[in-house]
Amino acid sequence: MLSTLLISTPSLMVSPHRAQSMRARGGGGAQASAALENLRFLDQSQVLSVAKEFGSPVYVYDEAGLKRQATTALGFPNAYGLTVRYAMKSLPNAAVLQTFDRLGLHIDASSGFEVRRAVAAGVAADKISLSSQETPEDLDELLALGIKFNACSLHQLERFGQLRSGDRSVQLGVRFNPGLGSGGTGKTNVGGPSSSFGIWHELMPEVKALLTKYDLEPARVHTHIGSGSDPAVWQRVSGLSLGLCEQIPSVKVLNLGGGYKVGRMATEVSTELGVVGEPVKAAFEEFASRTGRELALEIEPGTFLVANQGALVTKVQDVVTTGSEGHTFLKLDSGMTELLRPSLYGAQHPTILCKHDGSTGGDVADYVLVGHCCESGDLVTPAPGEPETLMPRSLGGAAEIGDYICIEGSGAYCSSMATKHYNSFPECAEVMMAENGKAHLIRKKQPVEHIWANEVPYKPE
Repeated sequence: MLSTLLISTPSLMVSPHRAQSMRARGGGGAQASAALENLRFLDQSQVLSVAKEFGSPVYVYDEAGLKRQATTALGFPNAYGLTVRYAMKSLPNAAVLQTFDRLGLHIDASSGFEVRRAVAAGVAADKISLSSQETPEDLDELLALGIKFNACSLHQLERFGQLRSGDRSVQLGVRFNPGLGSGGTGKTNVGGPSSSFGIWHELMPEVKALLTKYDLEPARVHTHIGSGSDPAVWQRVSGLSLGLCEQIPSVKVLNLGGGYKVGRMATEVSTELGVVGEPVKAAFEEFASRTGRELALEIEPGTFLVANQGALVTKVQDVVTTGSEGHTFLKLDSGMTELLRPSLYGAQHPTILCKHDGSTGGDVADYVLVGHCCESGDLVTPAPGEPETLMPRSLGGAAEIGDYICIEGSGAYCSSMATKHYNSFPECAEVMMAENGKAHLIRKKQPVEHIWANEVPYKPE
């Protein structure tokens, strides 16, 4: 029985030199620098039992939390109707898609392949909206299924027109870049002049020309700016987007995308949908009063729905030191093959030490957590926003080989966005923790032979 849980806190130490100097003053800076983290939905015994039953590493998702977040999203303030579309790229496992589908959520797909995946999971095609960086080769077939399609470039709009000239259905939408972006880093900002997503708002004359050329009447305008929690930003982007709707009389729906920031760490701020939604609702009402057009609202949350409803359970497989002037490293049996966000963004995830033997863990110790890949960038604990800077964490006790680290906040853009198969590591298992506390396997651990199953033998003549 796992009886001891040791919680981590991010250190103030953002460089090896500063780390060493703080330790020389007696340490403690790491432990006292931020609020302590706790397990969100797993209890101590479940960490050990899940790892024992399904192996390590393993992703665990919280069914109750998924439902709770979906219910909150469905309550987003709106004036004339709301559709909540789950951004499936954040976590596309069929069990998650089916859970949200049963609750009445629709789907936001980012590729034709995601459309096929959602349909295979049982989602009705007319509940799927496709916004893609590329034009799928099978776009005609996907449209025939009944999906909705947002043209994200002039080329995509032309292609739709070639396939569906004279379209008066609800299938067509036009995605614009409204000229405003938001996000923690340039890699998460999908609006403004530095983003390639959507048709630049100043190209409205070209959009209208294509609509006239192919006799099209779009049903939707779509915008998406990135991630942020500032109500003023959402109010401004809704105003800009409504201005685009005003220029296309056939539009009946405005999709404002997603990007509702979620605080994974205890010190981070999360978006309150009611707070950011009220000024959006007011903007829709003002638009209706001024134009006589009552537009329905669509939103596309991903991170908001799943981020803190997932955890990665991983084992400490080695402990190494680089001496008194260096660091003590915990080498995990997972890494950027499961969790890329720290290496890519300098993203922060709570790391919670669970002793395998029920001991207290001993004296407080600071560690740099690293992954199992033969890659110096496979870093689990970088400094915030600095993926190349080592940042020791205090785990509240001493770790040893065989202990487990529960990496919280791993539901969104983790299992779905990783350097899969690097060093030929197979995909790990995924588990749904049901509301009754029973763990259900929802993805098997991949047999290593599957990695090279599609390779064709080369036999030179």
